[in-house]
Amino acid sequence: MRVGQAGAVAAEWVARYARDEAGYAGAYLAGSTTWLPEDAELAPTSDVDVVVLTAGDPPGVKLGKFRYHGVLLEVTHLARAEFTSADRVLGSFRLASSFRTDTVIDDPGGHLRLLQSRVAAGFAESAWVRRRCEDARCAIAGGLRALDASAALQDRVLAWVFPTSVTTQVPLVAALRNPTVRLRYPAVREVLAGYGHSAIYPYLLELLGCAGMTRRRVGYHLRQLSRTFDATVPVARTPLFFSSDITTGARTVAIDGSQALVDRGDHREAVFWIVVTFARCHQILSVDAPALGDALAPAFEELVADLGVTGTEDLRRRSDQVLRFLPELWAAAEAIIAVNPGVRHR
Repeated sequence: MRVGQAGAVAAEWVARYARDEAGYAGAYLAGSTTWLPEDAELAPTSDVDVVVLTAGDPPGVKLGKFRYHGVLLEVTHLARAEFTSADRVLGSFRLASSFRTDTVIDDPGGHLRLLQSRVAAGFAESAWVRRRCEDARCAIAGGLRALDASAALQDRVLAWVFPTSVTTQVPLVAALRNPTVRLRYPAVREVLAGYGHSAIYPYLLELLGCAGMTRRRVGYHLRQLSRTFDATVPVARTPLFFSSDITTGARTVAIDGSQALVDRGDHREAVFWIVVTFARCHQILSVDAPALGDALAPAFEELVADLGVTGTEDLRRRSDQVLRFLPELWAAAEAIIAVNPGVRHR
């Protein structure tokens, strides 16, 4: 299926289901498909991100991933209050990229299209590019400093791995590239190489703990994850924010997408999402099937140990390592902004 066709399917779902929701305030496309031409082929390991705005607080559990007319949609609800001004969106590394082109699906009040036009006009201005880089840098520091030593291992690992991986977003944002989620490591590798900063990339992998991990070893961990994933899906009962990522329908992204990276030689780049998915499975198991979680825990612990983490002190040490690296990362971002032909300097 082509990207444009998939977008039309997403728009049909919005018209049929989202518009009838209480507090519905509009919808737009987000994510990697908005960076592709409409005639591009939608990869079988990709989903189509749809953001639905609501006048009140968004639900605590997102609708997430599900298939609709053959397309894997991922639907997220966000509060309309996050989109009150173009400046607020322009300064957000997570939100701004969705509005650099017209991605609006439905705009009953006319606010979204006006917002989109203003964000698009300022998206490439150097001041806003720096503001978004700073937003990413703050997300790294804030996340790592909030580590809870008393949390379960899977929760501590997620609290470490997500902020650590945002180190990829700072150069991506500086280069006016998609701050993608699952594929952030291969994406930033390409950007750093294109701007002459390839020397930084191995260190980003080192911060994650997978710089020296072999293809064979990553393949082993992926097989262990596949076993845990398939054991988790049928016992999952309690709605969690990310629950739809651990379902039969989402397996093409979580497992097949990681396998595709390993198969093409990007095994180290696959590690981030393998860790995230492994930890999420154990979050579900801790609530819905603790005994099964205990039985499957050694495989997860083995992966975490391969990343150089055996306890909270390791996580703190690794977090400090990331924080010490931030000035060098910022210098690279500034250098990219300075020579990026797409950035407008006043």
